[in-house]
Amino acid sequence: MTNELDPRINQWYSHIDKGQRFYVTAITEEDNTVEVQHFDADIEEFSLDEWRDLQIELSEEPENFSGALEIVEQDDRGTEVTDTKPEDWTEPGEDFRRPNK
Repeated sequence: MTNELDPRINQWYSHIDKGQRFYVTAITEEDNTVEVQHFDADIEEFSLDEWRDLQIELSEEPENFSGALEIVEQDDRGTEVTDTKPEDWTEPGEDFRRPNK
């Protein structure tokens, strides 16, 4: 059973049988290939014939798709730590020592 979906750049798709999502990153007309990036950041290339044989459907982009797009800027993930000083790491466990009496 072939699918009728044309590959479109910037479109998310989902494997019907696996539920795994992927994103079309490039279409090369000279080679008749479609390059996709899976949610776990793996990249794969299909011929147009292989594309037609995929059991897929259109999908919305995942809520958090930074894995697929390899967003690595700390600000983009909201995890930048700005209040840690180098001295905070030189005395590990210092906060747990008993005070001198």
